[in-house]
Amino acid sequence: MTQNTETSQLRMTRVLPVGPEAVFDAYTDAEKQKIWFSILDEKPGIVEIDVDLRVGGRQTAVWGPDPDTLFRETQTFLVIDRPHRLVTESVGSSPDGMTMTTTVEVTFEAHEGGTLLTVVQSGFPTSETRDFFVQEVWVGALDRIEAYLRREQGRS
Repeated sequence: MTQNTETSQLRMTRVLPVGPEAVFDAYTDAEKQKIWFSILDEKPGIVEIDVDLRVGGRQTAVWGPDPDTLFRETQTFLVIDRPHRLVTESVGSSPDGMTMTTTVEVTFEAHEGGTLLTVVQSGFPTSETRDFFVQEVWVGALDRIEAYLRREQGRS
């Protein structure tokens, strides 16, 4: 995994063990997301996801450990080029009421029998928020997606 940051942008990569189609589907399918969102949790939390995968459509996710500690994110799909590229405008809120709007571009490139997934997220209000997303949010999400894909790969 590599990471590169500017003041309001992050760039992260991860090589995943399956092809771009499977990674794209795991990233965008609501039922698959419901599994990987909580795959590494010791205690089940709350995960609600709805996806309308079309340009102008939205993905809404609500998750957290309990009803009083919920994160919410609504992404509006700006570009969908399955299985190569996805661009969204993301509006997120945390349990403390902080909200943030960013742009997220995810690319899926075939790479040595798997997929090189690259995330570029821009529009962070502070470098501290960006750094939190680099160190916690995206690392956690990519760890979960990878665990889900490895588990599915073991079943085939």
